[in-house]
Amino acid sequence: MNNTPTCPLPDRLDGAVELAHGGGGRMTQRLIDEVFHPFFTNPYLDRGGDGAIMPAPVEDLSGTRVAMSTDTFVVRPLFFPGGNIGDLAVNGTVNDLLCCGAVPRWLSASFVIEEGMPISQLRDIVRTMAEAAREAEVEIVTGDTKVVERGRCDGVYINTSGIGFVRPDLYLDPANLRPGDAVILTGPIARHGMAVMSVREGLQFSSSITSDTASLGDIVSNLLDVAPGLRVLRDPTRGGLSSTLNELAASSGVSIEIDQEAIPIDPDVLSACELLGLDPLYVANEGLMIAVVPADEAEAALAAVRRSAHGERGAIIGRVLPADAEGSRVWLRMPLGNRRGVEMLSGEQLPRIC
Repeated sequence: MNNTPTCPLPDRLDGAVELAHGGGGRMTQRLIDEVFHPFFTNPYLDRGGDGAIMPAPVEDLSGTRVAMSTDTFVVRPLFFPGGNIGDLAVNGTVNDLLCCGAVPRWLSASFVIEEGMPISQLRDIVRTMAEAAREAEVEIVTGDTKVVERGRCDGVYINTSGIGFVRPDLYLDPANLRPGDAVILTGPIARHGMAVMSVREGLQFSSSITSDTASLGDIVSNLLDVAPGLRVLRDPTRGGLSSTLNELAASSGVSIEIDQEAIPIDPDVLSACELLGLDPLYVANEGLMIAVVPADEAEAALAAVRRSAHGERGAIIGRVLPADAEGSRVWLRMPLGNRRGVEMLSGEQLPRIC
């Protein structure tokens, strides 16, 4: 007779995540079958292999290049106004591929889950990821799940990696900027960072600030239709607008001047930044892009951005200048005509934003 104590499997998968859900056995399989599989099902994932094999995306692969990106999301709190860590993870990697000029196709998703996390919250996150993937027209085709002891992570961390394909004639590069180019911003800044901050600190603002997290494939597609000279696309996430512009200026050996009055920002976001003593130029974003185009394509490019679902408040915010005696710089033109230097973020202004 076997007297070894056993722990029966629960009849239903509810309650909280247990360490055994990460053990690779029957409880792991139940977690996959009942939480992940219903939302992520597709022919590639359903094969149940350690990886996924997908068909070539085009009939003629001559000159087509592969783009790949990966990111890990550790935002705290997991849920915030306008989104949660799930759609953030999908949209973040999709937008990174779009900034390469790629058409995103497939994602992997890996989860590090803390023991004790409510199954209901995990299911909500997975459901949101599936909805974001459908919106972005990508498929989650492979992944991994690990469970760690209570206190070893904040509920769940998610890594997403993505693959997309770049057409042969498109070469976007941070080193492409030339003096005279126009700098376009596709929407208002600082919404994501302030949405997360409002929940984390329990702040009650007079109006609801929501994250701008979104996939921006429509903006990129519209831009490519009208701006053949498109130099570069970048999403100003951590470090905000200022840090991304500084990276671009340094990569191309140029300076960039932006107009303070041209930068779109919601009044409630600006008020919240002023209340907390934060500079909105350094606050994280998750649903906008910087596009740099030749001056003669700027108006057509801006019109294309504004025709997009997430670009109606796009604006031309500045221009590329030759580097000056101090080297590559970013300058902010003030309302009275004077200007000040804008440096790259030093340290962390807002921790754990994405």
